[in-house]
Parts: sequence; C-alpha cells; structure tokens
Amino acid sequence: MTTSTSCTSVKTQARQTIQTLFSYLEAQGQADYIGEPISQLEHSLQAAALAKEAGSDDETVMAALLHDVGRFIPTAKDMPKMIATDGTFVGTESHELMGEKYLRGLGFSEKICEIVGAHVWAKRYLTATEESYWEGLSKSSKVTLEFQVRELPPLHACIATKFQILTS
Repeated sequence: MTTSTSCTSVKTQARQTIQTLFSYLEAQGQADYIGEPISQLEHSLQAAALAKEAGSDDETVMAALLHDVGRFIPTAKDMPKMIATDGTFVGTESHELMGEKYLRGLGFSEKICEIVGAHVWAKRYLTATEESYWEGLSKSSKVTLEFQVRELPPLHACIATKFQILTS
C-alpha cells in the first residue's frame, strides 16, 4: 500500500468515525436530558460552548462536547441504569468510563479520553470544594450526583462528607 493510499484510508476512517459520533449526537437531538428542559444534544453543545468561552484548547472543547458519549453509544443500553426512588430514570452508571473506553478505541487523544473519563470525578470534586458549584447544578444533576457518590472508596470520604453537608 502506498503512502497516498494509506493517507486516504486514514482520512476515510476519521471521516466515518466523526460521522458516526455526530449521528449519535444528532439522534439525541430531541431526547430528554435526564428530566431537564434541554435535550442531550443541547447539553453537549452547551458544555462545548462553555469550554470554548473559557478559552480551553481544542481537545478540551472536543472532550466537553463528547463528555456524555457513554450515555448514548449502542453499548450504553446494556449498562446498569440509575433509577431514583420515585422510579425515574436518571442516567447510566459509569457512562464516563464507557465513554472514555469507547473514544480510546476510536483513536481519540489520551487527553480527550481522560477528560471524558474524569468528568464525573470533576463534578464530585467541584461540589465538595466549591459550594457555588453545587448551587449552580440543576435538580437532575444533583440527583445523579447522589448515585455517583454512593460507593466511594474510603479515600474519597471527604467528598461524600462535603456532599452530605451541602444536601442537608
């Protein structure tokens, strides 16, 4: 295979990957974002716009756009669901890890994959250390956070303790 053919193949593969990812995002266009008044697509676009407005580099903006990809890739349907006590679906467990693994398998940069994989931990950290962050979360995001802090290892007890203080 010549270098020209190889480059064409790589470009074709990259184009197909982007088309697939954007088809997943577009399919979420009218899908509910865990009970919020916006769709999953709008949430993803908001995250990317906020990263861009904050002066983030392109990889961080891309990670912000794709941070919830683990919620809506085909394998997400097999992931355990987070169900609130009233029976409401509030998300997919470990979607951040599923998204990180999925994007890594597609060849995304390590930085993008790590940001996607760490975004739930970032939310945990920010709510534990910045009271204003907690106050800015939507009701649904607060509910999902309850699930996301339930089974923390002892090392992370400070986050859970801060979360309990903020929610009492």
